[in-house]
Amino acid sequence: MALQNIGAGNRDDAFYRYKMPRLVTKIEGRGNGIKTNVVNMVEVAKALARPPAYTTKFFGCELGAQSKFDDKTGTSIVNGAHETSKLASLLEIFIKKYVQCYGCGNPETTINISKSQTITMKCAACGYLSDVDMRDKLTTFILKNPPEPKKGGKKDKLRRAEKERLKEGEAADKAKKELKKKKDESKVVKKKSGSDEELSSQGDEEEVAEAEEDDGVEWQTDTSAEAAKRRIEEQLTAATSEMVMIDEEAVNPVSPTTKASKENKPKLLRKSSSKKVEVVVPEEPLEVLPKLEELSLYSILVNEFKECLQKGFTPSELATYMQRKEEPKDELMNAYFEALFGGFVKGISKEVKEKKLYLAKVATDEASQLLLLSTLETFCAPCTPEVGKEIAFILKVLYDEDILEEDQILEWFDSNEGINPKSAHVRKLAQPFVAWLRDAEADEEEDEEE
Repeated sequence: MALQNIGAGNRDDAFYRYKMPRLVTKIEGRGNGIKTNVVNMVEVAKALARPPAYTTKFFGCELGAQSKFDDKTGTSIVNGAHETSKLASLLEIFIKKYVQCYGCGNPETTINISKSQTITMKCAACGYLSDVDMRDKLTTFILKNPPEPKKGGKKDKLRRAEKERLKEGEAADKAKKELKKKKDESKVVKKKSGSDEELSSQGDEEEVAEAEEDDGVEWQTDTSAEAAKRRIEEQLTAATSEMVMIDEEAVNPVSPTTKASKENKPKLLRKSSSKKVEVVVPEEPLEVLPKLEELSLYSILVNEFKECLQKGFTPSELATYMQRKEEPKDELMNAYFEALFGGFVKGISKEVKEKKLYLAKVATDEASQLLLLSTLETFCAPCTPEVGKEIAFILKVLYDEDILEEDQILEWFDSNEGINPKSAHVRKLAQPFVAWLRDAEADEEEDEEE
């Protein structure tokens, strides 16, 4: 369908970004029943952000003919035979009176009806308030059929219902995971309690019972000669364990204060036909030596996400990979942010805009948006004040791109639950943007009241 610039004054501007379809009409019937059908009235009115009934009625008022728009079929009828050029010229008059801003000329206006039954147009581009001439015949029709109020950034009912459904499903999954985690923890505690009874030479039953009841118990390793010998025999092969014996005096020195620190270290003496070879045993028990499983969970997650990015994962694929993992959501979001941006540095707001799709795919509901805000707060906390000012720019970018909603930003800013004293200054850095949000909301409420 051919497009043209909105407004006769912008007809020759090749770079004008406001477009609308060209008017298409069709004459139907004969004699007294002849009429003109505006075939694409719905598309034209949608481009002008006005109800199609307004444009149809305007044609009838200007031509002195009966006009009707059917909401069910989308049919626009004007009685009589009228040329397309004539209706197109009348449409330009309608645009000038009821669409374009009287200040800047842009068609980004909304119609408002005040309590005193006057019609004004508020421009979203320059903020100018245009007063419509109430002597025009169409104004009476507009007052009787006011435009539907704009919902000002609020989501429709279907989207809200979908969010509620996802939220309930997430809560159910979380409860299921917590129940499974508690069962696993109870099994681990019982297993550790049983192994401790086997390793302990004393086998104190009261301490084992307390260990099963207390989840925060600190486990200790028996460093006696007999326990060390058992551990060595378990870890070494059968052939090697026969060649090793324990120097009990080195393991349990009689007077540590009278010997040097090197002499206090436990030693292993290897049997040999010619001489004894001393092997120094580490002071730390063998069981507490670093293992791969004991590495930082955060570091493991960051490396996994970076590896996915190197493999060329799309935003949707990376978000799906993140959602399938069972680690805590805050750990996942922090690692996800670290993998994308490598920390919180000056100029990060530009990177956030470039990688906005990666954040949009993981901030799909209210809970995940609040989690993303908490992550921003955590990363911004240790930064210098100069770098910390980036938080306001990032919030502006995420708000403009519809990644963060106004309600979640205000809820995060006003909430004092779980706030870290080290990151309290982050809220102050975000205050200018939050103040701008609230001022804009107040202006919208004033306009609705008028």
